[in-house]
Formats: sequence, C-alpha cells, structure tokens
Amino acid sequence: MQPIISIRALNKRYDSGLHALKNVDLEIADGEIFALLGPNGAGKTTLISVICGIANPTDGEVRVDGHDIIADYRGARSLIGLVPQELTTDAFETVWNTVSFSRGLFGKPKNAAHIEKVLKDLSLWDKRNSMLMTLSGGMKRRVMIAKALSHEPKILFLDEPTAGVDVELRRSMWAVVRTLREHGVTIILTTHYLEEAEQMADRIGVINAGEIILVENKNELMQKLGEKRLTIELQDRIAAVPEALAMHELELKDDGAALLYTYNANANDKRTGINTLFRDLDAAGLRLRDVDTKQSSLEEIFVDLIQGTSD
Repeated sequence: MQPIISIRALNKRYDSGLHALKNVDLEIADGEIFALLGPNGAGKTTLISVICGIANPTDGEVRVDGHDIIADYRGARSLIGLVPQELTTDAFETVWNTVSFSRGLFGKPKNAAHIEKVLKDLSLWDKRNSMLMTLSGGMKRRVMIAKALSHEPKILFLDEPTAGVDVELRRSMWAVVRTLREHGVTIILTTHYLEEAEQMADRIGVINAGEIILVENKNELMQKLGEKRLTIELQDRIAAVPEALAMHELELKDDGAALLYTYNANANDKRTGINTLFRDLDAAGLRLRDVDTKQSSLEEIFVDLIQGTSD
C-alpha cells in the first residue's frame, strides 16, 4: 500500500549556512497518528513547513498521496490541513465566518453542512456566532483545528497542538484527534509533551539536528528500549551491597533500606535473570519487605536517545 506521505533524501539549507534537514527519509501510512519528537531547533517545524509548501526544499523529494509537492503543489496542498503553533486568528470575526473563509481559500464551494459538522465535532457549535476575541485559549486552539479541517483534508498536521492548554483541555483535545483518525484523517503531530505521544501515537519518529534518528512503533519502541526497574525493599538496612551480589549490578537506595535492579524489558536481554537474583539475595541472608517494578516512560527513552546522538 502506497504511503500517504513519502519523503526521500530531503535536505533544507538556509543562506545563513544552517543545514536544517539532512537527508531525511520518512514514510507515513494512511490513517495513522504519527508523533514527531525532538528538542527545540531539531527540525520538526522545518520538516512540516516543507511538506506543507511553506518552505522550499534544497533538494530531495516529497510526495503527498502521490502528488509531488513542487510539480503538483495545488494537488498536494489541497490534501493537507495545518494547525500551526501560533494562534493566528481575526479577533473581530465570528467562529463560523472564520472557518467558512478558510474553506473558500482552497477554492471549495460553500458547504454549510460540513462546517456545521466540523464545529459540532470540535464542541464549537454553541460558539459559532461568538467573536474569536471572546474565546478562551483552548477554544481558539479548536478554532484553528476547525479552520484546518474546513476544506476536508486527508492529512492534518498539528504543530504543538496543546501548547498553553491546561491538562483537562489537553485530554479533551486528544479525544478530538482520535475521533478525526476514526474518520480516516491521517494525523502528524509534533509535541513537547511526551505523555501526549505516549497516549496517542501509533508510531514515533525522533529528529535531532535535522536528522531522523529513529522511527518505531510506539509499543515496540518502549519494549526494545524501555528499562525496567525492580526496587527491592529490605527488612533490615545494609551498609553496602554484598560482594556475592556484585554480578547483578545492584544500586543501594534509601540509606541502605532498598536495592535497585535495572534490566532491559527485552526478554532476550541477559540481565533479566530475576530468579537467580532472588536466589542470591536469599543466599546472602537478605530478607525482603516488598518488591516493586516500574518500566521507563517514553520521556526517559526520548532523553536517552537524544543524549546518545549528542555524545
């Protein structure tokens, strides 16, 4: 099946000498939620800008549902909705007029039924006659999504979609995005909220210094790279880890009241000898009070990846 977005050997260099994108190869499947992660200045917004036709590539190829973004700009751009980071709206215009005007910019005929559906899906229907200046930040963000969906795109780019939105509204926005995907819209989002990617994405791409350093199914990424931490609480404090336990690379915690055992979630990893660990603990005369296991979050994995490419 042909990917809905196909990127080959994409480069973007600026006159200042900045090489913002370096030989980027990426494919995004039709109907998926793809999260693009990276630190500030990594190239996330530049990549989106090139795909959406806002910035010109230096070289390379980008196709959107088979349309080349240079040779067939109109065909490619008509398939894309973009929600930028900045809230750029006409403060003195109504929600209905703003969204309707955006549809007209793409040469689409008037379709009140579609605008109504979009506003209802985004819980904006009751605000349709309100001026944008009267809306909260969260509502304005929803209006930006409504504008991006006004011309019925197949692909929606969300550049930091919940920036400046409180936790409750953020989770409400996640529900909106999932609903859009259920209706066949492919979602590509950039975010600084690792929880957002962990909750929503099917696949995750990590970009750093203009290079894609990893693209992986979210669950497989966490399984392959996520560490598990086994905290062993002891009945009696110890001053140091016994020599007999040195092979397990245990870390003494809580002033000698606990031991930390770290191992990879991958079952094939040789450090997952937990049964051996417990036998050795017993042989060393250590009595256990409790055991707790925790797996690395996506945030911890992300930080490790970025640090690894910076070394």
